[in-house]
Amino acid sequence: MSKILVTGSMGNIGRELYLELEKRGHEVFGCDIVHSHDSRYRRCDIGQYRQLVELFNEFGVFEFVFNTAAEFGRHNGTDFFEQLWTSNVIGMRNILTLQKDSGFKLIHFSSSEAYGDFAGVMYESVPLDYPLRPLNDYAATKLVNEWQIMNESEAHGTETVRVRLFNTYGKEMYNEYRSVIARFCYYALHYLPYTVHLGHKRSFSYIDDTVNALANIATAFVPGDVYNIGDSTQYSIKDVSDLIHKECGTSSSLVQYKDKEELTTTEKIIDNHQAKTRLGYKQSVSLEEGIARTVAWMRQIYGK
Repeated sequence: MSKILVTGSMGNIGRELYLELEKRGHEVFGCDIVHSHDSRYRRCDIGQYRQLVELFNEFGVFEFVFNTAAEFGRHNGTDFFEQLWTSNVIGMRNILTLQKDSGFKLIHFSSSEAYGDFAGVMYESVPLDYPLRPLNDYAATKLVNEWQIMNESEAHGTETVRVRLFNTYGKEMYNEYRSVIARFCYYALHYLPYTVHLGHKRSFSYIDDTVNALANIATAFVPGDVYNIGDSTQYSIKDVSDLIHKECGTSSSLVQYKDKEELTTTEKIIDNHQAKTRLGYKQSVSLEEGIARTVAWMRQIYGK
C-alpha cells in the first residue's frame, strides 16, 4: 500500500477519493483551505508555496499526490478570477516544483473544459493534435496546467497522469458553482426558477463511479497517461431537467428555456475507452438512479 496526499481533500470529489483510498488500505493524508482537527490533515492553500513546503516537511515523502485542489466552474472563474488563477495555475506551478524536488508520482485533475470549442469526439490526444480555444477562464486554466505538466515531464522526467473529468455529480455539492445536476436539484427542491439552455448535450458520471476509477490509478499508474473519466451516454440539458422535476415531484413551470448559451461547448462527445480498459471505469449508477440519490441526499441536508 502507498503513502498518498490528496489536495483539496475537503471538496466533493477530494473527500470521496480520500475515503476510498483509505478504505483500500493506503496511508492517506489531506489538505484544503478549511480547518479540521484530523491528525492526517493540514490546512494548506496550494497557491501559497510556503504552506505546501511546510506540509511536506511535516508529513514527509509521498509516493502519490492526487491534486484535486482547484477553483471549480466557469461562472466561479468569472466572479472570482483572481482566486481561480492563483489556485489553479500558480498552485499547479508550486506542486510541480515540489514534484521535481521530491519525486512523487502526480495524478492531476484536469477537466473536459480543456477541450474548449472542439466539436468532434474528444479523444485524449485532441489537445496535441488540434488548436483549441478555451471558452472561459476556468477552461483556460485547465489547459495551461496540462501544458505546464508536459513541459516539466520533458524537462525533468517527472511522472504524471492527467485525468479529465466529465460532469461528475452527486452528494457533497453545496455551493452555487456546483455541477448542473446539483444546481437544478437544489432549485427544484426549493421551488426556485432557473434557466435551461436548449441544444446542449452532456454525459454524466455519478461520483461513486468516478472515484472508483480514480482510486484505481494508485495501482495502475503509467507515467504520461491521460484519461477521460465519464460515461459516454449523452443527454440534453432539458432531458436532465425533466428527470429532476420528475424525481422531485415539481413542475417545469419553474424553468425558463433559452437558446444556446454563449461561450459554452454545445456538445461534449467523450471517448472513454482508455478509462474503461485501463482503470476499470464503468457506469454502475444510471443517470435516473444518480439523480434519485442526489435528491435524497439534498432532502436530508436541507430538510425538504
